[in-house]
Amino acid sequence: MGAPGETDLHLLLAGLEPAARPCAYAVLDHAPEGITPAAVVEEDEGTTVVVEADLARTAGVVVDHEYAWITLRVHSSLLAVGLLAAVAARLAGAGIPCNPLTGFHHDHLLVPVERADEAVVVLRALQREHAG
Repeated sequence: MGAPGETDLHLLLAGLEPAARPCAYAVLDHAPEGITPAAVVEEDEGTTVVVEADLARTAGVVVDHEYAWITLRVHSSLLAVGLLAAVAARLAGAGIPCNPLTGFHHDHLLVPVERADEAVVVLRALQREHAG
């Protein structure tokens, strides 16, 4: 049995439905005490956490960069080929950096908070190209 979710790239792009979460996030090398991370990545060199930027500041952490968290609401399979490549290439063409996080049901992107609205517009344009 394969992983659940869509694998057809055309259908994935047609169903992107990008949506930005309402707050800004910080990427840190540890979770401040009392703050539950929104995401955790374990690497050989250490742990990376994504936390709400305001919560990090309240905990006394200096936040150098803020990121918007954009969820691609299409239910993508972990076995899908090309989705993140197509999305990253389109954002790169607009000069927008993105850092992907992959969940079981959806893919997520961290983009500079000041470019969030533009990133959503770019992704919706990509979606429209594949819809219908």
